[in-house]
Amino acid sequence: MQRRRFVVVTSVYIFFLVIFLRLSDLMILDHARMARIAEVQYTKGQNVLVRRGSIYDRRGKELAVNLERQSLYSDPEQIKSPVDVAKALHGVINAKEGRLIEKLSSDKRFVWLERNISPSIVKKIRSLGIEGLGLLPNMARFYPKGNFASHLLGFVNIDNVGLEGVEKRYDRFLSTSGGRVALTRDAHGNILYTEDDLLESYGNSIVLTIDEGLQNIVEAEIDRAVGKWRPYAATAIMMNPYNGEVLALANRPSFNPNHPGDYRPSYRRNRAVTDLYEPGSTFKLVMAAAALNEGVATLQSRFDCSEGYVEVGKRKIRDVHKHGWMTLKEIIQKSSNVGAVKVTLRLGPDRFYRYMKKLGFGEKTGIDLTGESSGIVKEPSAWSGTTIGAVAIGYEVMVTPLQILRAYAAVANDGYLVKPHVVSRIISPDGEVLWRYGPVRKKRVLSVRTTRMLRKAFKSVVSEDGTAPLAAVDGNLVAGKTGTTRMLDPVTKKYSRKMFVSSFVGMVPADNPVFVLVVVLWNPHKKYYGGEVAAPVFSSIAEKALSYMFVPRDDTDNEEVLVVGKPRETGVNSRDF
Repeated sequence: MQRRRFVVVTSVYIFFLVIFLRLSDLMILDHARMARIAEVQYTKGQNVLVRRGSIYDRRGKELAVNLERQSLYSDPEQIKSPVDVAKALHGVINAKEGRLIEKLSSDKRFVWLERNISPSIVKKIRSLGIEGLGLLPNMARFYPKGNFASHLLGFVNIDNVGLEGVEKRYDRFLSTSGGRVALTRDAHGNILYTEDDLLESYGNSIVLTIDEGLQNIVEAEIDRAVGKWRPYAATAIMMNPYNGEVLALANRPSFNPNHPGDYRPSYRRNRAVTDLYEPGSTFKLVMAAAALNEGVATLQSRFDCSEGYVEVGKRKIRDVHKHGWMTLKEIIQKSSNVGAVKVTLRLGPDRFYRYMKKLGFGEKTGIDLTGESSGIVKEPSAWSGTTIGAVAIGYEVMVTPLQILRAYAAVANDGYLVKPHVVSRIISPDGEVLWRYGPVRKKRVLSVRTTRMLRKAFKSVVSEDGTAPLAAVDGNLVAGKTGTTRMLDPVTKKYSRKMFVSSFVGMVPADNPVFVLVVVLWNPHKKYYGGEVAAPVFSSIAEKALSYMFVPRDDTDNEEVLVVGKPRETGVNSRDF
């Protein structure tokens, strides 16, 4: 009896000792781990809803916004029959039945089934009442104007991360880190308390330099030109020459950023800043600017072009039509290749190369867009015996449309090389201006006297005796230059006799420009001269843009003009330095 009682008492003591030791282990030695387990049991992980900042044009028109959507997920462990669930979902969401079965049979506890579902589909899914399915809120990027300014805006991926254009370049400002927050819940899983701000994250908004009205004009005229001339690609850029604000930018072919995956990469490429081409006669600006700025020639200096060709190395460079003696102004007006080469030979390789670089060729403009090319400009040490003749007329150099436009902007603004940009300011969710593109130090590359002589010469191009009378604008003088370049045949690797790049670049009003504009068409059909193909596009865009901006006509001097309506704010202030 005594022995039995001893055993019982001892067993009780040992039992309580084990409990004591276990409690000590849990409360003292293993406290941190148990606290984490308790936190998991009584808290709920919740995704932070990231609201990406909106993108506006310069007058506050929405170009990129957010739509609140739901995304469907599943916990495969709770799915009793993946086949039955896949059959029920097939036709409701945009997913193949086999792929759904594969996801629903996963050994993971969380799989996405469909992202960014419309409200009508969400309603259908909820009506199914399938255990193991769930919906989470998320933000889908939406571009209300479709293809409008798509190459400039860019696009985002399914997770709202910028992949191209402004969306990519300013991704860290438009978006935030998001992540998850831990929310306290009761035994039934109900959230006990939270602040709404914990569940949403707001990005900053961006205001662009482009004007919706000007962009519409440019896009409509480019579409009309593509329909008429059927080039495989086209680009037009309008810019404020005084501060580098891009007022409009369009490329064709184009794409809808709401569905970027539906388009080939070539449709999504921003040719305005990425595609290189030999500029042809628009590059004669370098020859003329260098000659005038260096005092090598004046607009009245005469050059013998009577033979109709000039021999450089073992190559003959010809004019389309023979000319006699020509002044430098006439060389520009008639776009004489022979005259351009003779002026360049007088300059020499080193001075010509120096002015190519001064005018920004061979380097990136620094525009705040993705994928910009720097172009190709060879140093004189790498020139062959014929290079000086080729570069004089815009061959053996590769440029982007934006580089050409910036160089002509220096002529329009009395000699300064500006930095093109597409974002004017960044605004916080509270409406505070966090950053504004302010005045920057401009680099003088040409004298005022030189630019005024150049504008005079380029005005003669857009005359009945010049190569671009079709670039003229009713009521305002235009200064500009045509370009027609043979393209390399991808098969023969030689210059084609059927494929051309046609271009025109200019400024208007010529004596006090409010914008510079370049139009480039790659391989147009039927006709190919820049004065016939690109110049009329320039004229149509410029005429409508000047009317939209309420710019007075040049031919109304000393007349009273009644302007109805308030002038639109485009940020174009002449001589605004």
